[in-house]
Formats: sequence, C-alpha cells, structure tokens
Amino acid sequence: MKEFDFSQNWWQFLIMAVACYFIGCFNFARTISHFKKKDIAKIGSGNPGTMNMTREFGLKIGVITFLCDACKGGVPAMISYFIYRDVRFANTLVQVSDFTRYFCGVFVIIGHIFPVTMKFKGGKGIASTMGLFWFCLPCDWGWWALIIFGCLIGIVLFIFLTEWGSLGSLLGVTGFSIIQMVIFIRRYASIGINTYIIILYMLILTLNVLTWCAHHANLARLFAGEERHTSIRKLAKKKK
Repeated sequence: MKEFDFSQNWWQFLIMAVACYFIGCFNFARTISHFKKKDIAKIGSGNPGTMNMTREFGLKIGVITFLCDACKGGVPAMISYFIYRDVRFANTLVQVSDFTRYFCGVFVIIGHIFPVTMKFKGGKGIASTMGLFWFCLPCDWGWWALIIFGCLIGIVLFIFLTEWGSLGSLLGVTGFSIIQMVIFIRRYASIGINTYIIILYMLILTLNVLTWCAHHANLARLFAGEERHTSIRKLAKKKK
C-alpha cells in the first residue's frame, strides 16, 4: 500500500475542498423547479430541497430531486475513494480513502446549505447527506448498499406513520453516522488514538451538526407542536 505524506500533498485536500464546495452549491431543486416555470425558493416553505419539492410538485418530482441531491453528496466521495483506496497516511495504518470520503462529503454539504451562488441560503442537506452514506458505507462491503436501502425504506415508513418528515430524516442521518462510526472504531481499535482518526470522527460529527442546525426551525416547531405534517399518502396523490 502506498503512503501519503500530508505535509507535501496538503494541496490535494485544498482542491477537494474547493471543488466539493462548488459541487454542493449547485441546487437541483431550483433547477428542476425552473423547468416547472416556478422558483422553489419562493413558494411553499421556501426551502430548495426534497421535502418542499415534494409538497409543491408531487412525489415523483420529490423522488427525482432526492436522487439528484443524493448523487451530489455521494459521487464526489466515491471518486475520492477510488483515487485513494490503496493509499494510507505516512507512518500510520489509516486509509486515506476513509478520510477523503467524509472530507469531500462535509464540503459538499456546506456548499449545499451555504451556497455562495444563492447568497448562502440553500437547502438543509438531508438528501445529500443520505446519499453520502449510501455511497460510502458500501465501499468496503458492497452488500451494505442493500442494508442502506432497507434503512431508507425504514425512514420512509417512519415518516409515513408519524408524518414527521424532518425528524425522520434527522434520525436517519444520525443512525447512518453511528453505523459508520462503529465500523471505523472496530477497524482502527488496534492502533489507538491518532490525529487522522480523531479528525475523521469530527468530520462525521460535523455532518450531524450541519444538518441538525439547518433544521433548528423545524425542531422548534416540532417541540411546540406546530410542525407541518408530511403525509406521504397525500403527496403520492398530488400531481402538478
């Protein structure tokens, strides 16, 4: 396995950060809504994301938006995995691809939530974060893709039964984070505390902080009993 000297190759991470941020800035919800002759940022809740797209244009458009945003979150991370999968940080056993997957993911989500192209007012990052885990978790074991798909079905079922869209989505992100953390803890248990591993855990924690903070208004309404219900039954019947 090749070794990666960060002190000499730090510029590669700078390129990844900038590229992934601007990838995150591209908002599929606004692009798709423009094809519908509307601006999703100016209708409904004003949030340019999957849930508002679903409410305003129906379940089919919502699913398309979700898949596009999921790929936006997952594809850059997957590309970094294939570039660095046979590389480890110099003088450590930490795989660079484990690190870059979530490094790329964090900057895509930052770009999605705080896009310079939309005056730093973007979506809430749920679909892109879900996609990030959907792409990243199966990197070591391909069959994990089926487990993640099953978990996504479980999240949809939770939302179907409770009609709490935001809470279901956030619990899903946290659940995937815990799964990935457990995998990394088991993988690197023998090497003890390492700077790269600590930063890796911080990256995964950052994903949760970003998405939960982006939903602070939803959570406040939820605890106040004022959160808008998300009925999948009604959305499935809605056509626009």
